[in-house]
Amino acid sequence: MPISRRQFVSTAAGAGIASVVAPRLTFAQNSGPIRIGLLAAKTGPLASGGIDMELALTMFLKERDNTLAGRKVELIVADTAGVPATARTKAQELIEKNNIHCVIGPLAAFEALAIADYLTEKEVPTLGVAAAEDMTQRHPSPWFVRLTSTSAQCAYPLAEYSAKELKYKKIVTIADDFAYGHEMCAGFQRAFEDNGGKIIQKIFTPLATPDYGSYVAQVKGADAIFLGTAGSNGFRFLRQFIEYGMKDKMAVIGGMTALDESVLRNMGDEALGILTTSWYSAELDNAANKVFAPAFRKQFKYDPGYYAGSTYVSGQVLEAALTTIKGNVEDKKALMTAIRGSNADTVRGLVKFDDLGNAIGNVYMRKVTRSDGRLVNSVIKTYPDVTQFWTYDKTAFLKNPVYSRDYPPAKNLEP
Repeated sequence: MPISRRQFVSTAAGAGIASVVAPRLTFAQNSGPIRIGLLAAKTGPLASGGIDMELALTMFLKERDNTLAGRKVELIVADTAGVPATARTKAQELIEKNNIHCVIGPLAAFEALAIADYLTEKEVPTLGVAAAEDMTQRHPSPWFVRLTSTSAQCAYPLAEYSAKELKYKKIVTIADDFAYGHEMCAGFQRAFEDNGGKIIQKIFTPLATPDYGSYVAQVKGADAIFLGTAGSNGFRFLRQFIEYGMKDKMAVIGGMTALDESVLRNMGDEALGILTTSWYSAELDNAANKVFAPAFRKQFKYDPGYYAGSTYVSGQVLEAALTTIKGNVEDKKALMTAIRGSNADTVRGLVKFDDLGNAIGNVYMRKVTRSDGRLVNSVIKTYPDVTQFWTYDKTAFLKNPVYSRDYPPAKNLEP
């Protein structure tokens, strides 16, 4: 579905799902539009996610007649292609050429890390989607918040659930070989081993792996395999995992994007029963999501997931903040303060931020089931108000290195 690079809009403000603008508020008088820049990987291996980000944000604005806090909105979308250098170039264009007031995105951790210093230098309010841990840990920015979660934030509850409730003792991890995959598997490893389990093998694959056969052949026997994949990689790995007969030998569990709704639409019964974790599911039973998810499904013929949810939530938080400052987006410090203090009720549930700018919110255990003939991520358990530090002491946590391929050390690997 083609979407123009710029969308100029008109008419009065519509009622929002997450935050309703009270009547007769006096908004900032400014003849120009609010310019929002969206950084999304619309080509390359992460394209399915980036496209969903644009679809959901465009949908959010259209529902409000492309007006927020009494002002017209111009959405300018830049394709980062999942390449750090391209992400930086596009960010510079948005700021220096298009004079955007705020940024939403980008998707990949390595993209976000490539532009973090530049966005901070330019003092651009940024509503982040990427999960790169250190952006809200050892190197936070006063101009950045993350609406989703860190790479490991949702993996912690799944690790505890796997050890305590599923009684798994040994797990293999496989993930894309970049920061998101490294950090997610490291957090999962830490929490799983803290609960008595063992990670016996860690496999990392190139982001654009064409064939997973050689990696599937390496997998050791275990109770389960944890997928730390993004984009369509989880789908393609799982297909070959099943072809090799491995799904009959061990359970499959996954991180936030392994079996995202955008992936499930291409799968069949092989996905049934697989457990994943995320801060969002299209099946969430809250008032905002019961409007959003069916509307997205009606328009695009599949359910929204991590990627679509991330920008829709970004829109909801931004709307709440703009309402607080009466549309005066030119006051960047006031906008950033309002974003951090918004406590918006969104399609993922209530979102609030810690002092480092990371979302605190519910994390859901999800199981793939069928509903009305389609595969869905049914919520089977909710972990409330999960922070980026899980149950760990924040001060001690931040004294350690950022999660990586090698930290924490893997002490239980089998030869």
